[in-house]
Amino acid sequence: MRLNVGYAAFLFTLFPYSTSISSTDNALSTRAPADTKSVIIQMFGWNWDSIAAECTNFIGPAGYGFVQVSPPQEHITGSQWWTEYQPVSYNLTSKRGNRSQFQNMISTCHTAGVKVLVDTIFNHMAGVSSGTGMGGSSFTHYNYPGIYQDQNFHHCGLRPGDRIVDYTNRVEVQTCQLGTLADLATETEYVRARLAQYGNDLLSLGVDGFRLDAAKHIAATDLSDIVSRLSRKSYITQEIIWGFGEAIQPSEYLGIGDVQEFRYTTALKDAFSGQGISSLQNLDNRDWVAGSQANVFVANHDTERNGNSLTYSSPSNTYITATIFSLAHPYGTPSVLSSYSFSSYDTGAPNGGAGACTSNGGSGGWLCQHRHVAISGMVGFRNNVGSAALTNWVSPQSQQIAFGRGSLGFVAINNADYAWSATFATSLPDGSYCDVISGKNSSGSCTGTSMTVAGGFFTATVPARSAIAIHTGSLGVGSGGGGALPVAVTFQETATTTFGENIFLVGSIPQLGNWAPASSIPLSAATYPVWTAVVSLPAGTTFEFKFIRKQTDGTIVWESDPNRQATIASSGTSQTVTAS
Repeated sequence: MRLNVGYAAFLFTLFPYSTSISSTDNALSTRAPADTKSVIIQMFGWNWDSIAAECTNFIGPAGYGFVQVSPPQEHITGSQWWTEYQPVSYNLTSKRGNRSQFQNMISTCHTAGVKVLVDTIFNHMAGVSSGTGMGGSSFTHYNYPGIYQDQNFHHCGLRPGDRIVDYTNRVEVQTCQLGTLADLATETEYVRARLAQYGNDLLSLGVDGFRLDAAKHIAATDLSDIVSRLSRKSYITQEIIWGFGEAIQPSEYLGIGDVQEFRYTTALKDAFSGQGISSLQNLDNRDWVAGSQANVFVANHDTERNGNSLTYSSPSNTYITATIFSLAHPYGTPSVLSSYSFSSYDTGAPNGGAGACTSNGGSGGWLCQHRHVAISGMVGFRNNVGSAALTNWVSPQSQQIAFGRGSLGFVAINNADYAWSATFATSLPDGSYCDVISGKNSSGSCTGTSMTVAGGFFTATVPARSAIAIHTGSLGVGSGGGGALPVAVTFQETATTTFGENIFLVGSIPQLGNWAPASSIPLSAATYPVWTAVVSLPAGTTFEFKFIRKQTDGTIVWESDPNRQATIASSGTSQTVTAS
């Protein structure tokens, strides 16, 4: 149903808007974190005590700049993840913990050198008719005792339920309900003051920034006014999901803070899913939000559920390689999602939100993507290269790209199903560098491969569906020995399959995914029933591995025990591993 024209005119009189806010209007806004550590990690579903421990144990040492946490205010009860996005009061009691635990988490993360970004809901309250919140607060849909009453909400009166239908109508998008969520009248003085009071309470506990959920459903003038009342500067990023033909434009909100650029997320999904990654060079020329004002991500908690992005279960390692690209390319301030496996859209966090990881991956349903060697290694890469310009771009074909970041770093990404051996021109100084995708640096010794730059060139083999990355902050010699070429290992597995099934390789070393099926290596069926893959591995490496079958419904079937084992013999040669 479209908005009645006469009623729209009436609403416009009540709720006038400006199409943009000048960046000078809000002295409290600040752009991408003015720090050498700019990467944001979204710890989706983790409770406060677990985040505090993880800040100390990994997030801080790995170099992440911000940890983005779930909404801390009291919300409706229920095990579903989205209950946290239906607030009922501004008390800091949620399924993630209480006020004391929240403040302790902030202090602990600060001690570890990590700032805290809070997912914040200014647009609405709950979407259920009545109930009692996590902290015991009773409410009805438009009555939250001591906070809001019926007159503090929009009632657009366009249809039963007051829901948004027409996203080309500005007034409807910003004064009708998002689903059943009670829409706050943010143009009124009382609501603005109450929301600012909540924001200032969070700032008083040490919060460093806000992700403003559903920001496009609040007029930019309203949101700017609320943010202008905050007591001190804070990093702000705003959820502005834009679709073709929509009335609300991301550019309207740039004077308030950064804007989450969802078109970037879609572009990466399309490129890494087959359209070709060679198109991703000049992202500031796409009529998107400028990179200096964009917050970008491969996936967030919404897109991994609604199909609008790559996810941890995307085939051919594309989630990992796209994340490597996101952390290597200078466009935007990157966020990395660390979440959990789920069987349905509604599935909430495992183990009551008590997060758990292994050294390089997940545990107990938690995926812990932030601990994957390739991702945490690229956090260090981005911290090291800073704002250095993109240089030395090469792309021999649509699925292979390589580029430098000034004289500080260089990355090559191979989205093809076969290894890519090449000699790369680089602005890096001469020396031996650890590949931060295949391993870590320990006192000048690389646990993965290393590459030697001499006279502005180095030679390397980029494994299929993987990447290599080196930077001046990680100098060292790997098991390949001072940059000697790793061994191109051809894995051949004879296996019969049904239509839609595929065979993958996974093993005990980072190059084979550290036993994580989401990071497994796809085998090509070009010579079916013999499935093949070429993987570049460090010379002398002994490792265990298995082949796994991914069925059409996503089910993974592992080979029976025991694990297979192999040893890479010598550098600069090829080797074949045959199995069935």
